[in-house]
Amino acid sequence: MAWNVFKFCTALRALGSIMILVVIGIIGFTYYALVVANYGPSLFLGGFDSLLSLLVLALFHFLLIMLLWSYFSVVVTDPGGVPPGWRPELDIEKSDGNQEYTSLTVGDSSSHIVRYCRKCNQYKPPRSHHCSVCGRCILKMDHHCVWVVNCVGAKNYKSFLLFLFYTFLETTVVAISLFPVFLVFFTDGDSDVTVSPGSLAATFVAFVLNITFALSVLGFLIMHIMLVARNTTTIEAYEKHTAPNSPYNLGRKQNFEQVFGRDKLYWFVPLYTEDDMKTMPALGGLDYTSRSEESEPLQSL
Repeated sequence: MAWNVFKFCTALRALGSIMILVVIGIIGFTYYALVVANYGPSLFLGGFDSLLSLLVLALFHFLLIMLLWSYFSVVVTDPGGVPPGWRPELDIEKSDGNQEYTSLTVGDSSSHIVRYCRKCNQYKPPRSHHCSVCGRCILKMDHHCVWVVNCVGAKNYKSFLLFLFYTFLETTVVAISLFPVFLVFFTDGDSDVTVSPGSLAATFVAFVLNITFALSVLGFLIMHIMLVARNTTTIEAYEKHTAPNSPYNLGRKQNFEQVFGRDKLYWFVPLYTEDDMKTMPALGGLDYTSRSEESEPLQSL
């Protein structure tokens, strides 16, 4: 008997709110270990130590600002819901004289056949999926993330990717910066690094946390880079197992632009230009160009 994971949806909503506090707690603990316990006091030592501390703290605070900006953009941005009364711009054929329209096989969102969500009682645009946690259909849904208490969809996917990117950079910088103090744990007290036992313990825990997050987020980031390069989502890749053959795969350049926009100055911030929003319907989550629309229809589709 297969588990019905969706019966835990209510628990996931409550867990998500707690996870935001966990994220803030980890960031606060890391801030104490790096800034308060180690590199902050080193600013006043003079010489090379002061210069190194200044560089580390400047880089740390810049990445922290970008990380928090991206993170809360994912949290507060609506991933994209189906507009009320939305109907496909396709002729709908009745089957056997019945006016009840049936949803396609799960994962067949690349087809132009009309899909209907029986839970929302509305039509489903291409690439949209019903989220049992949010209780609605999400445009270009990738997954529901408890870390951000939100779905990751068409309108906040860029912010999510930037959150992963800056989290990896931030945790890597922290791990490298704390590594010399971390090694004090394995010395016989003859190290040049002098810190209090409390600070040393905080540094040890912060190093372990950040190196763990850096490695885990790196794998997740690589996976999503591959998905962006193929213009597919986690759900589509999981359900179809044919991500490289996605009809929405228009080439790496266009695939990248459908997530990050065309303006290079905005690629690394969780924002889009007004021009991109007007000229790129894919950013809105409702209109996607497929290979069959750009060229002759493919027999494999």
